[in-house]
Amino acid sequence: MSKPNRPDDKAEATGLKKGLTSYGDNEFSLFLRKAFIKGAGYSDAALTRPVIGIANTGSAYNPCHGNMPQLLEAVKRGIMLAGGLPLDFPTISIHESFAYPTSMYLRNLMSMDTEEMIRAQPMDAIVLIGGCDKTVPAQLMGAASANIPTIQLVTGSMLTGSHRSERVGACTDCRRYWGKFRAEEIDSKEVADVNNQLVASVGTCSVMGTASTMACLTEALGMSLPGAATPPAVTSDRMRIAELTGAQAVQMAHDRLTIDRILTPDAFENAMRVLLAIGGSTNGIVHLAAIAGRVGLNIDLQSLDRMGRDTPVLLDLKPSGQHYMEDFHKAGGMATLLRELKPLLRLDAMTVTGRTLGEEIELAGPGFAQSVVRSADDPIYPQGGIAVLQGNLAPGGAIIKQSSADASLMEHEGRAVVFENAADLAQRIDADDLDVKADDILVLKNIGPKGAPGMPEAGYIPIPRKLAVQGVKDIVRISDGRMSGTAFGTIVLHVTPESAIGGPLAYVENGDRIRLSVSKREIALLVSEAELAQRRAAAPMVAPTAERGYQKLFLDTVTQADQGVDFDFLRATQTRGTIPR
Repeated sequence: MSKPNRPDDKAEATGLKKGLTSYGDNEFSLFLRKAFIKGAGYSDAALTRPVIGIANTGSAYNPCHGNMPQLLEAVKRGIMLAGGLPLDFPTISIHESFAYPTSMYLRNLMSMDTEEMIRAQPMDAIVLIGGCDKTVPAQLMGAASANIPTIQLVTGSMLTGSHRSERVGACTDCRRYWGKFRAEEIDSKEVADVNNQLVASVGTCSVMGTASTMACLTEALGMSLPGAATPPAVTSDRMRIAELTGAQAVQMAHDRLTIDRILTPDAFENAMRVLLAIGGSTNGIVHLAAIAGRVGLNIDLQSLDRMGRDTPVLLDLKPSGQHYMEDFHKAGGMATLLRELKPLLRLDAMTVTGRTLGEEIELAGPGFAQSVVRSADDPIYPQGGIAVLQGNLAPGGAIIKQSSADASLMEHEGRAVVFENAADLAQRIDADDLDVKADDILVLKNIGPKGAPGMPEAGYIPIPRKLAVQGVKDIVRISDGRMSGTAFGTIVLHVTPESAIGGPLAYVENGDRIRLSVSKREIALLVSEAELAQRRAAAPMVAPTAERGYQKLFLDTVTQADQGVDFDFLRATQTRGTIPR
């Protein structure tokens, strides 16, 4: 990380004087810079104000950021009302459905773009505007490394739609209706009809998918304003939060409230509590690990699992519950949840307001009657939404979203039905001659960080068609990949180390017995170590690489899931500790 800024550091350059291009004469550099920006019509008075950068991630390929023009104007208004000079600039924008081979493959590239543009351009503070799954973590990763005053604004969730009088929203209902179609419960006409209703407006997914999870975790980290996580994208509430975010950025610039003062171990512990309590996306663990790694912190998955045992799921949102983000917002949003979690939180953690999380909870008031956030005495699920598994199949750990799994499959032993990669899965999953039964365990290899590459969300392996038409709704599935936060089922993910680098998953064969025990936190391959050693010797793994370009950089430097799938050279050079403590 760069040298932290502090309020008593009087000598540091500010405004347009920051980061002057070197021509051997700093006064000339400033003269030239002012001459060019005046070509855009700025006055000397405007150019003396604190400069607040705004990361603009608008893109025609990214409907999750479709409200970017309105957000930009509201943020600029807030900055100017507070006496700052807003300057927006573009960065990479990534949409989950419009990024090949997967959005995760490009997250680190976006983080580098964000970091280097913050470093390269003069700004006293930065407003990051993102929403879709990988954009918020990418921005926080880049900003954490750049270390200037930073505040996050999420784009907000989409509205829900209606299909034949049933309320629907992306993308848990996308998967549910597609599952009905695969099972031949609905026809092509109905699946086409529902396709028109699943996404009723611009904005991020309306359930507790990765985008909503990251919005909630950002507020829990103290990196966004209180109440910023839940207003839907196309509401006046979202625009007001945007204006207030701009104003707060100016205050942060005055106070030199740098990001390292907010992204502390306490902040990450609070975010982990929230992740467990909202039944959040399993991707949240990967992204928190990546952000933490940028400030020199490592996540201890076993400690996270122990935290989960006394952190119940309180939020009744799909896929773990029934409601949508609109309902969470109407129920008081994160303030309602944090109030219930207060005994478990680190209340002294600093936030972007300059106040502690505990102070913000008190300022939010006593709350009101609602049914979306449950009390600790009446949880949706008695333990945290995510459990951490270990065993000889995953020496470095694996995870399962227990709050959205089938209770009858949480203790299960079955025969492995193995797919070598995503192409093999696509070719055989619907074959009539696929040798598979409902009590088998589907295993998908080579979809980890290096294997795919990019660790795609292919871990949500579809129910084989021959079982789907028989009415099978869930089956145990295991992979070294990820799944969407909007997905559901008894699915073991993030198996570490991945198969592409010789992890035990690489040597699973058809017919092997596998045991899953969520109560014991175990995922075990019931094959002797001697047999596994013979398999390794017969087929040693060679990690994939590439000849050139970003793919070579990715494959040569990407870390495993437990370190956030970040590039090793982007992590902090010094380790400050392990979280949770």
